[in-house]
Amino acid sequence: MKAQDQSTTGSASGLGVTRHEPRFKLEVDISIRTRSCGVLAGYTVDISESGISAMLKIEVPLSEIVELGFILPIGRVNISAMVRQRDAFRYGFQFIGSDAAHDVIRSTCRQLAVEQTLLHDEAAPPH
Repeated sequence: MKAQDQSTTGSASGLGVTRHEPRFKLEVDISIRTRSCGVLAGYTVDISESGISAMLKIEVPLSEIVELGFILPIGRVNISAMVRQRDAFRYGFQFIGSDAAHDVIRSTCRQLAVEQTLLHDEAAPPH
């Protein structure tokens, strides 16, 4: 699991969005409960403290509030999120609410940051 770009500019509904937290590769199953489409299954691509991206086969409207369920290395997470971005089958979700879920997500991101740093240091050639 590795860190990705810290500051990436993207577009959501025509507005520029700047990410301030690092994203970490995370590939786990995710369920998305939507008002418009029912319950969907997908898999995650990456995670940060403020959101998660996932691959879905069915279109979900931008700005819809959804309920996400997924399992992180340190526990199960159920959290509300807003659909912020769509690029083909890849969706970006921004977490909202649930302090307990945010604590699990924050701890996981910190754990992934340490693992990524250790893997990067081991792979770096000696000076």
